[in-house]
Amino acid sequence: MIIKRFLICLLLMVAVITCMNCALQTSSPEFKQEIIATLRKSVMDEAAWAMQQQPITVTAQTYSRSAGGKHDFFSEGDYWWPNPKNPNGPYIQKDGLTNPDNFVAHRLAMIRFSRIIGALSSAYKLTHNAKYVKQAIIHLRAWFISPETLMNPNLQYAQALKGITTGRGIGIIDTIQLMEVAQGLMVMENDPAMDKTLLKGVRDWFCQYLVWLNTSKNGLEEKAAKNNHGTCWVMQVACFARFTHNKVLTDTCLNHYKNILLPNQMATDGSFPLELKRTKPFGYSIFDLDAMTTLCQILSTSENNLWEYKTADGRSIKTGISYLYPYLADKNKWPFAHDVMYWDNWSIAQPSLVFGAVAYNNKEWLNTWKRLDHNPKVEEVIRNLPVRHPLIWIN
Repeated sequence: MIIKRFLICLLLMVAVITCMNCALQTSSPEFKQEIIATLRKSVMDEAAWAMQQQPITVTAQTYSRSAGGKHDFFSEGDYWWPNPKNPNGPYIQKDGLTNPDNFVAHRLAMIRFSRIIGALSSAYKLTHNAKYVKQAIIHLRAWFISPETLMNPNLQYAQALKGITTGRGIGIIDTIQLMEVAQGLMVMENDPAMDKTLLKGVRDWFCQYLVWLNTSKNGLEEKAAKNNHGTCWVMQVACFARFTHNKVLTDTCLNHYKNILLPNQMATDGSFPLELKRTKPFGYSIFDLDAMTTLCQILSTSENNLWEYKTADGRSIKTGISYLYPYLADKNKWPFAHDVMYWDNWSIAQPSLVFGAVAYNNKEWLNTWKRLDHNPKVEEVIRNLPVRHPLIWIN
């Protein structure tokens, strides 16, 4: 009798698990169709714009304060200003307050490049039309291959500070804009129209950049950062390592997430204490969560699913999304100080919501993502959005 009852219970458990798996398999395609339906028009409109664009790389504009050459990416720290007591001397920091006069033309060019490849690859995923691949090749060649216009594979001169330093590790965050370039290429690379020689050249560029990220003083400083900068270093390395088929680095990033990022940055309630201490606690909390969820999206496999990973004391990416979700849905509930700038511009259709919705079958998160703004216009918001084209990230 005991054995019979055990077998019945076992069969019931198997049936429940089977039903759960069936629900997951049937709901995921449904979610994907909702995502496509939400984005299709904006994707096709942006792709039509991208089809008309000519390349603009870092060589299109230089700046006198850059210590690098024509092919070197250069930017200046956002929160640094002239000193009223010494106008021609070293800049001083005003945390959270963006100086509109600092040089960011290269960053804007890279964002534009990211938008172009993201739009073209998204439209390609919807249509499989080779015209999008051919247009992408023009921009990829300009940025990574052409001797006249290419960018050098380092960020040695990013986020410089007048009178203080010619570049900082913090500046490496600027190349989160290249993630959708790498991801977009992975979507399009097997089309017959893809130039295989060019593809190899682009991969070689990213291989060189990965070496710099993992060996340079600036790269190692950013890797050690304890806040969103450290998250974004790992997110970028994971993305570029997957694109270049570097399993050693993807495994390194996976372990870094489990053993350093999650336990050291997230509190047990799902908040990010270091971001809450900043002058823009809401925006930075959103940014760090978006970066962590994107990292989970990049690295998760059936054998090693970061969406299901928990620390011994229960910290997990699901806890992080659950903590921030009520404020993404209604920021008037935010219990902390308002951001000193751009408070009115958050939240938008954050990748944490759409990735989390798919990972956990959460219809409420998906519906909130659907109703939020999918086409932000504010530069500060755009540059802090690691994923602008979710279609190319979702299988």
